[in-house]
Amino acid sequence: MRLSELLEKYKQDHQHPINQLTHAFGIPMIVISIPLVLFQWKTALILFVAGWILQFVGHAFEGKKPSFFSNPRFLLIGPYWLARKWAQWWKKSDS
Repeated sequence: MRLSELLEKYKQDHQHPINQLTHAFGIPMIVISIPLVLFQWKTALILFVAGWILQFVGHAFEGKKPSFFSNPRFLLIGPYWLARKWAQWWKKSDS
């Protein structure tokens, strides 16, 4: 699958507003926890676990399994997708 196809599949799997909201918080929590584990492992663990709980709660609302169950590359696509969404939002707010 090409990047554009992965992004489209990820978008299709994340349509519910609650799922999008939980991902908007959960993905950054998980991403931040990874380097933080070197400095504050307890905080990193809390962020990591809480971030994943948010992901699964969102998917319960969506009614679909997380995308990475079908392809582990979606573990990287999620943060990229969210960063693109934020960039689009910032671009609109600057206009």
